[in-house]
Amino acid sequence: MLKSKTRQTSWRLANPAKYSAHLAVQQAVAAGRLEKRECEVCGSARVDAHHDSYDEPLNVRWLCRRHHVKLHHYGEDMFPIGGRSPKS
Repeated sequence: MLKSKTRQTSWRLANPAKYSAHLAVQQAVAAGRLEKRECEVCGSARVDAHHDSYDEPLNVRWLCRRHHVKLHHYGEDMFPIGGRSPKS
C-alpha cells in the first residue's frame, strides 16, 4: 500500500484501474511482450503509451508527449484511431 502523500500517490489511489493499466504496459515493455512504436502523429521515437480504454491495458497508442498532451486537452477526435494527422 502506498503511504506517502504526494500528488502522484493521491492520483494512484484515486485511479486504481488507470494505475494498473500503466503498470501493465511498463511490465510488458520490460519483458518484451509489448514493443514501443514511434509517435503515430509525428514519428518521434520518444513516446508515451495512451489508453483509449483502460479495460484493455495492453492496447495502447504511442504518442510523443506533445501529441499525448494535445489529445487529452482537445479530445479523442484530435487524432482519430488508425489515422495519421498532419504534423502540428
